[in-house]
Amino acid sequence: MIDWLTFVPRAVIQGVPLMYGSTGEILTEKSGNLNLGTPGIMYVGAISGVIGAFLYEQSCGGAANMNGFLTVAIPMLACLLGSLLMGLLYCFLTVTLRANQNVTGLAITTFGVGFGNFFGGSLIKLTGSDVPSIALSATSNCFRKTLPFASKLGWFGKIFLSYGFLAYLAIVIGILASIFLKRTRRGLHLRAVGENPATADAAGINVTSYKYLATCVGSMIAGIGGLYYVMDYANGVWSNNAFGDRGWLAIALVIFTIWRPAISVLASILFGGLYIMYLYLPTGMDNLAVKELYRMIPYLVTIIVLIITSLRNKHESKPPESLGLPYFREDR
Repeated sequence: MIDWLTFVPRAVIQGVPLMYGSTGEILTEKSGNLNLGTPGIMYVGAISGVIGAFLYEQSCGGAANMNGFLTVAIPMLACLLGSLLMGLLYCFLTVTLRANQNVTGLAITTFGVGFGNFFGGSLIKLTGSDVPSIALSATSNCFRKTLPFASKLGWFGKIFLSYGFLAYLAIVIGILASIFLKRTRRGLHLRAVGENPATADAAGINVTSYKYLATCVGSMIAGIGGLYYVMDYANGVWSNNAFGDRGWLAIALVIFTIWRPAISVLASILFGGLYIMYLYLPTGMDNLAVKELYRMIPYLVTIIVLIITSLRNKHESKPPESLGLPYFREDR
């Protein structure tokens, strides 16, 4: 039997990086840009935050001398800056130079992982650690700090109030992104750009600006997901190639949620639970194959949802019409 009091919080923690990644990718795809570089951007956001935290911890000389606000602000700003630069690089290649979006996204992912491993390995050498990892315990404690009364509320506190501030920020960003896309004029313009950029351009909407802004903001949101993984999920420990396939799972989640940020809040937790379900199966050689099948469930569910939405043939369940296609203003 599954211990739900333990399983649900772990599913939430596992799902938060997916929530950031999928929300950022949804905003990007609503502009018509298919950014398969999200895994690499999350990786760069994480290592950028780690570099900022590492330099600040080293300059302070110990946790006792660290300022709580700066301990959080410096990694966050570094993460946002690194993710922003990756988003700008993607936009420059695909929007300005009109490069193929699929190839560019895959190149961004390869570059991002290599970038993270290079600087992560360099920091590990600077620390002279006996193990191939960096431990930023003081910074992690600030990110993982929970409400002081959460432990006194029993199961309710453990399930709903036992997370760091970035977990709640992910939910807020998902809800705000949904309101922005559905209830605001600029959200309508963004969706118009993603559906038919030529018509949007004829209506006086700056297609290039919206593509740049949506992709860069989406990249920064995805980057925070990488920072959360290191500072909260991994307790401040950076190890090269530790992300696994979470970035790709975030992209799969975009299809599962039918391009709706509000749905991604709950869907991310569901995917987080499915991702770790195999850990709660009985151990033994006979169950190894079953555990691997459980790890496939999120991807199988995504494929099933994609098939169902394709058969239903409803416009609101389909991706933006111009997704992945470069816009040539001269052809308007």
